[in-house]
Amino acid sequence: MEWRASHILVRDKRLADELLKKIKLGASFEAMAREHSTCPSKSRGGDLGWFGPGKMVPAFEEACKRLSSGSRGDIVSTSFGYHVIKLTGRKE
Repeated sequence: MEWRASHILVRDKRLADELLKKIKLGASFEAMAREHSTCPSKSRGGDLGWFGPGKMVPAFEEACKRLSSGSRGDIVSTSFGYHVIKLTGRKE
C-alpha cells in the first residue's frame, strides 16, 4: 500500500485547531499550508508525494491508513509538531 498526502505542520495545537476549522469552512488547504506550515513541503501546498509503509512517523502513517482519498482527518501530534493531514491518494 502507498499513500499520497498533504499536510500543514505547526508547533501550536491551538493554531492547528484554528487552521482545521478554517479549512472545514472552505479555506484552501494549499493556501493555509503555504502560509502557516513549518515543513519545507509548504512550497508545494503541503504535498508530501507518495510514500509507503515505514517512511513516515508511525502516528502520521496510521492517520493516513484510516483516511479515504480526498478526506481530512483530525489533528495528529508527533515529535515534529501538530499535523493537519489531507489524504490525496492511495494505491496498492
